[in-house]
Amino acid sequence: MSTAAATGVWGRTEQQDFRSRVRGTLLGAAVGDALGAPVDGFGLGAIREAHGAEGLTELAAAHGGGRGAVTAATQLALFTVDGLIRAQVRRDTGAWHPPTDLHRAYRRWAATQRDWGPDERRREDGWLAREEWLYARRDPARACLTGLADDRMGTLDVPKNPGEQGPEAATRSAPFGLLVGWEPQLVLQLAVECAVQTHGHPVAYLTAGAHTLLVHGLARGESLDGAIQRALALLAARPGHQPVTDALRHALGAVRQGMPTAGRVEELVGEGGAVGALAAAVYCALVGEDIRHGLRLAINHSGPSAAAGALCGALLGALHGETALPPGWLTELEGRATVLELADDFAMEMTQGPALHSPAGAAPGWLARYPRA
Repeated sequence: MSTAAATGVWGRTEQQDFRSRVRGTLLGAAVGDALGAPVDGFGLGAIREAHGAEGLTELAAAHGGGRGAVTAATQLALFTVDGLIRAQVRRDTGAWHPPTDLHRAYRRWAATQRDWGPDERRREDGWLAREEWLYARRDPARACLTGLADDRMGTLDVPKNPGEQGPEAATRSAPFGLLVGWEPQLVLQLAVECAVQTHGHPVAYLTAGAHTLLVHGLARGESLDGAIQRALALLAARPGHQPVTDALRHALGAVRQGMPTAGRVEELVGEGGAVGALAAAVYCALVGEDIRHGLRLAINHSGPSAAAGALCGALLGALHGETALPPGWLTELEGRATVLELADDFAMEMTQGPALHSPAGAAPGWLARYPRA
């Protein structure tokens, strides 16, 4: 995988493996999000009272809809993928500033939270913004709405919502880790620059960067422990990293304490905000016997269940690929067809981009899906 990414020469086996990891990452995050949504913010005692001693173990109804409904975290993650593809396509024009393309993508998501449905006249928005199911409002964080309320893009020098420490920037950042041809430090920088568009506190944007680095390592074929060690090394150079690196170390320490329990997850979530969700997600990905077990651990606690589930699901999906995800959960997942279509487009762009477009021209169908405008 890493050789193909570095050389740009993708054999059939490498392409299939990469597509499986892309699908696994996006589907895993969405499934974890949907699994945790019905109990998000509930205390562990209340979850057990409602669902039994083991807590919530299967998809349940959320947001007044059916089983498998996702939150705004999944919506934003999909627009992250859309923005990354659009950045690649726009590069042909000589315009190459991915944070700007991601900001435009997130602004397209923000429009879905205001409008009744897609405006078919706005062809420059591309196909994703015309998916009607994405116009459902699923408890978007206030920081996301205010950060994307106008055209001004938050930057590291002048971030949006500088006091915001929530996990929402992290839950949309897994797709950055799928840029397997990029060096880790560049992936970290991009994730951070895009996180500050809504979450300007170092805890929030460095948590997003940490999660991106973990996905990046896994997508390139590393072990999760190896990816954590690399993330710790790269984060150490960033001001304000201590709460995030401490959270990763606490997750590793909890693994050595014996059999996994909900109590240990509860202690890790107690870190609070983005770092608590990250610590719980990493711990559950490390100790889970399989994806189903890991995700169940990740969502049964008194913290942000949907966020921890999404973060854990992305890690496990990147590590094991699409085929390891529980088929029954995938069947009920809201928007599954859209996630798959977008995942395959991303994999195609990253492995076959020059065949789809170049400065001299492009396949009309591809530009209709991902306009350069």
